[in-house]
Amino acid sequence: MGDNKMVMANLLSVIMLMHAIVALSSNVRGLSKNYYMKSCPTAEQIVKNSVNNALQADPTLAAGLIRMLFHDCFIEGCDASILLDSTNDNTAEKDSPGNLSLRGYEIIYDTKQEIENTCPGVVSCADILAMAARDAVFWAGGPFYQIPKGRFDGKRSKIEDTKNLLPPSFNVSQLIQAFGQRGFSPKDVVALSGAHTLGVARCSSFKARLITLDSSVDSSFANTLSKTCSAGDNAEQPLDATRNDFDNAYFNALQMKSGVLFSDQALFNSPVTRNLVNGYALNQTKFFFDFQKAMRKMSKLNVKNSSQGEVRKHCRCLN
Repeated sequence: MGDNKMVMANLLSVIMLMHAIVALSSNVRGLSKNYYMKSCPTAEQIVKNSVNNALQADPTLAAGLIRMLFHDCFIEGCDASILLDSTNDNTAEKDSPGNLSLRGYEIIYDTKQEIENTCPGVVSCADILAMAARDAVFWAGGPFYQIPKGRFDGKRSKIEDTKNLLPPSFNVSQLIQAFGQRGFSPKDVVALSGAHTLGVARCSSFKARLITLDSSVDSSFANTLSKTCSAGDNAEQPLDATRNDFDNAYFNALQMKSGVLFSDQALFNSPVTRNLVNGYALNQTKFFFDFQKAMRKMSKLNVKNSSQGEVRKHCRCLN
């Protein structure tokens, strides 16, 4: 009996410690789920309404918002540096070749102005972008997840920093290394790649696979890609069969050697990540669970605090 009590006491201690760790991790660098509860309680609802209205009008913008968050967080951290316009003496991130196809800026800019009318100088553009990407995932049929708020907006946005964007030619080793430097596991890499269940790729990002006769492409699908590219470098190919639905069809496509980008198909080709792809193709619920965990981690990358950033009045320019 005494041994059982000791085991239960130890188990309870472990559980309490785990809860404490979770609580601390959700409050990284001043972030908290209820950050705006008193200062701007309607902020999340305003973002949600704005995103829902925009996506009802153009469902393809869901992919744009999620991609924008990736491109923001992977450079200077999740600090809305991607939203800043270039100036006479500075070329900003958004004008980098790798960012020219980003879409959805106006959703963020308009949402910010609506929030400013209600709670001036309180809600950061970085938080708005993180919430908008989260709401876009849910609108398209994906999982809903809570994210902590309290990010401050960065003061730097330089085109040279975008050299850290991941090219579509990366193999699995390169992907794991690049993500690993930011604290992500191979499982996170595959789960986050599942965001490619939404959207399209331009021919310029995959035509090299056709020139080199990439053997990892199904021959029939290679013909489809060639037909797409016959319309030019800007011609678009859906990344999976359900381009506006957040589901696990992307992973099914990889199993059929029908991944559009080299970096996508590489996830199935590599023995390091193939089982993860197969698992998500078989179990959409598991994919959703791992994706929302990885997105919460993504949204906390190198966030700025009040001494490192500001709350912009307008998302496209510094105060």
